[in-house]
Amino acid sequence: MADPLILVERHEAVAVLRLNRPAQLNALTADLVVQLREAVEGLGADPSVRALLITGEGRGFCAGQDLSDALVSPETGKAKDLGHIIDHYHIPLCLALRNCPVPTVCAVNGVAAGAGVSLALGCDVVLASDAAVFVLGFNKIGLVPDGGATWLLPRLLGRAKALELALLGDKLSATDAELCGLISRCLPPEQLMQAALQAAGRLASLPTRALVSTRKLFDDAMQMGFEPALRAESRQQSLLGFSHDYTEGVAAFQQKRPPQFRDR
Repeated sequence: MADPLILVERHEAVAVLRLNRPAQLNALTADLVVQLREAVEGLGADPSVRALLITGEGRGFCAGQDLSDALVSPETGKAKDLGHIIDHYHIPLCLALRNCPVPTVCAVNGVAAGAGVSLALGCDVVLASDAAVFVLGFNKIGLVPDGGATWLLPRLLGRAKALELALLGDKLSATDAELCGLISRCLPPEQLMQAALQAAGRLASLPTRALVSTRKLFDDAMQMGFEPALRAESRQQSLLGFSHDYTEGVAAFQQKRPPQFRDR
């Protein structure tokens, strides 16, 4: 029996998902993308899960799309509709992550290339080993960045730096990625998973609905003016003000005790 492409382990309310093609630096195949999406959707819907942590098995995080995968590998005299493949495999995964009903953390334990960069940046909190590097590389195979990279990178880095990375294809160290705001934190390799689990555990202890609403407000605000953003915040506060977690959070604050959040 073939090894599973996604390894899942539980740490109380945190579910850890490990990409499991270490010999190929966890390069993406159609089967891996489907299994990862199913894991994100399934665990996100599990009421006992309050945060997801995604990382890679072995020495790499994700080397991007596996170009030897039959779905994308060019065949002599035969055109491949790569857009069709992205529509049916990669976009559903990107949206599953973006709309996940619990917060997501990524621990980039090694190289993140191509779609692997997009996968990492699709998570809410991104930590990386200081041995990790980020490289798009699409320019070397005649393609454009995908997986949401054209939306994410200009917003995280600004247009000039995003274009430099995309057009020249240079590697960006994890240290520089932290300095320019691409990731949350850069850590020594031996500290990465402990820090990522701590971050995911902290998120799991907080009011999930409010965290996910915050993510949505941040994303939506990047495409609207100031007053519409104010109105969107007001609508979310109206909804959350009736939640158990708001009542519990205020009561715990007033009673000087740890809150027990439970909303999803």
